[in-house]
Amino acid sequence: MAEAEEKKKQLPEIRKDAVNNRWVIFSPARSRRPSDFKSSKSTSSSDSNQSSANCPFCSGNEHLCAPEIFRVQPDSEPSWTIRVVQNMYPALTRADGEDSVPPPLKQTLDEDLEVVDDERIGGVGFHEVVIETPVHSVHLLDLDPVRLGDVLLAYKKRIDQLRTRNSIRYIQVFKNHGASAGASLSHSHSQLIALPILPPAVSSRLESMKHFFEQTGKCKLCEVQPKEFLINESTHFISIVPFAATFPFEVWIIPRGHSPHFHDLDNEKAVDLGGLLKLMLSKISLQLNKPPFNFMVHTSPFHFNPPCEPYMHWFLQIVPQLTSAAGFELATGCHINPIFPEDAAKVLREVQFLS
Repeated sequence: MAEAEEKKKQLPEIRKDAVNNRWVIFSPARSRRPSDFKSSKSTSSSDSNQSSANCPFCSGNEHLCAPEIFRVQPDSEPSWTIRVVQNMYPALTRADGEDSVPPPLKQTLDEDLEVVDDERIGGVGFHEVVIETPVHSVHLLDLDPVRLGDVLLAYKKRIDQLRTRNSIRYIQVFKNHGASAGASLSHSHSQLIALPILPPAVSSRLESMKHFFEQTGKCKLCEVQPKEFLINESTHFISIVPFAATFPFEVWIIPRGHSPHFHDLDNEKAVDLGGLLKLMLSKISLQLNKPPFNFMVHTSPFHFNPPCEPYMHWFLQIVPQLTSAAGFELATGCHINPIFPEDAAKVLREVQFLS
């Protein structure tokens, strides 16, 4: 009864996301109690329907994959633990060959890219897959922090290899878990796309973070987060539900110290991040009925002039797939979130695991 009365007091609110420069509407009247929010699309049933016999990502089926870029195979292991391969159906044509000297102007393109006209360039870049485990039934959540850290370090290694290419302006690492989240194969994997342009969302984040820095002299993500939005913390990272979360139970994992680039991650921090990522995925899985989800690494662009390092700060975003964008969101770019972030943070903070 008290909870129902409390809900009546919660009025809709519109909040500004100062990191991504967008507005979000919070409308608690459209939701159930935060503690009752569950996914109706659990990934557990769909995962069991796919056989490993002809899965190209399983150990022994390497010949079914596109060419391998590198693999991780510890000395103590009889086989590989992680493989990075080309995407069989890439969004972009691979940018092979030597890069040209980068031009001095920001956000302009290298001479080796085909410029069709003022609004078109050749679709050249890299689209690759990180196979996170050789075992079909093992998911990212099943890995221990060290193995999860190895996956993160595989991202770092490939980013390090690609960021030196003058034609690459931005690299997006992302994971789709579950069919409704965009995964075409249930075998645990993530992807990486290296682009010759800055995507609009990255440009918007750059401008918003730069504006905040110019006004305050501070990095927005270095600010101490209010406790009501905090979920958990580790030695080097914190996890929060952001003040203006676009999606219900959206989680950000943020480095404690100022860090513009994900590829600055070292071994110690990778294991630490692996542990906190595992904890967040475990809490989301338990509280929200194993929902499909996406996670994305938001880092800084390359070859950017003037340098954006003073005000850019990388973070990892986890989005459980609990709602769908409809006409209003598509028309305005303004999302409606039925859960206030502080309520979602409280629910996730209080998730307890059976010993």
